[in-house]
Amino acid sequence: MCCGLDRVLGFEPSGWGFNSLTTHHINLNMLKEKEIMIDIKIIRNNPEIVKQNIRKKFQQPKLPLVDEIIQLDKKNAEIVSKIDAIRAKRNLLSKSQDGREENQKLKTELEGLENEQVKIAGLLNEKILLIPNIIDETVPIGKNDTENVEIQRFGEPRVPDFPIPHHCQIVERLSGLDLDSARKTSGNGFYFLSGNIAVLHSAILSYARDFMIKKGFTYYLPPFMVRSNVVEGVMSFTEMDSMMYKIEGEDLYLIGTSEHSMIGRFIDTIIDSKNLPLALTSSSPCFRKEKGAHGIEERGLYRVHQFEKQEMVVLCRPEQSMDWFNKMLGYSVDFFRSLDIPVRTLECCSGDLADLKVKSIDVEAWSPRQKKYFEVGSCSTLGEAQSRRLKIRAKDEDGNKFIPHTLNNTVVASPRALIAFLENNLTADGSIKIPAALQPYIQGRNEIK
Repeated sequence: MCCGLDRVLGFEPSGWGFNSLTTHHINLNMLKEKEIMIDIKIIRNNPEIVKQNIRKKFQQPKLPLVDEIIQLDKKNAEIVSKIDAIRAKRNLLSKSQDGREENQKLKTELEGLENEQVKIAGLLNEKILLIPNIIDETVPIGKNDTENVEIQRFGEPRVPDFPIPHHCQIVERLSGLDLDSARKTSGNGFYFLSGNIAVLHSAILSYARDFMIKKGFTYYLPPFMVRSNVVEGVMSFTEMDSMMYKIEGEDLYLIGTSEHSMIGRFIDTIIDSKNLPLALTSSSPCFRKEKGAHGIEERGLYRVHQFEKQEMVVLCRPEQSMDWFNKMLGYSVDFFRSLDIPVRTLECCSGDLADLKVKSIDVEAWSPRQKKYFEVGSCSTLGEAQSRRLKIRAKDEDGNKFIPHTLNNTVVASPRALIAFLENNLTADGSIKIPAALQPYIQGRNEIK
């Protein structure tokens, strides 16, 4: 038998739940539609594990939430027990002609208890949504991105014996960039690319598409806008506020990455397990607010409000999750090395992980101008979190349901990848050499002068 919170949140004995993705105006319909990020059973049965995970993420103010959730869960179970008793009694009275008056009193009492139950369920949901996902045991413990850990380097970082200009200067010398006009049409954080640079930008993305297709991924062009229930299902409130652009007057958001559409595609569906894993790759523009002040190295094309991206997304059985994580990460490294760009992998520490993520590793490209690495992609596994929030399920050969894991990884995001390409393939005379892998996508040329 499922217990109180399982029942009021719509859980079946197999462990399915819902999640209301907003902390305001929670009602019964919302409770029925969505799932919570972390299974209430984990909090109920292993509160110390949940608390230790909160400490690892340096979110100590959230520690009291665990005890509050447990107390609300118990209170809810008590109310459910009373509701069940009243319903049973009413069923008996309904068979008797003499019990009408008492039955009416019980009906009034039942309505009061049911209303109270909905309020408790809403409060429980608000609090559970603030509990971070359980991180993988291999994640290094650290407070923020300054404590991320380098894993491995691929390729020899080179510093040529001639000066490397800022990427804006490189592109402007090739008549390929117009920031002033973009400021007039759209504001800061936008750009016009033209001529050979625009062709090079598109060539990198086309190569990335074919690179992933050859790896066995199915290619998609997804919607560039998604509804709020999808946004709320794929990211935390903090990410949503700092990233997403809302379409005024519409229940639509511009995607920050095609992962949003690609994972959202499976909302409220049951996947036949024989179709798992699903390995998908998608191209799209991406739109991000990019809140906050940025340093001089992030001017120009480094941090912009609109960019192009080739993404990889995987849905798989839980036991396949880490194998796919490592495989996807390897694809990113191979891609950049095929373009003669040295890279390193950097593991995100516990304090740098978004609340939905179980584990994440960044891919950073070498900048010969700055003589350091900078981020060009990120590979993440989110465990059950997105599937729970979006009610994505799978059914095995015996008809048993389980929650598939979701993973995502950047193949390439440009113009940031374009910066890495230009700096690492710049020659002393100011021309850009084109690696063999990319030449078929740029009319067979081996350089841009």
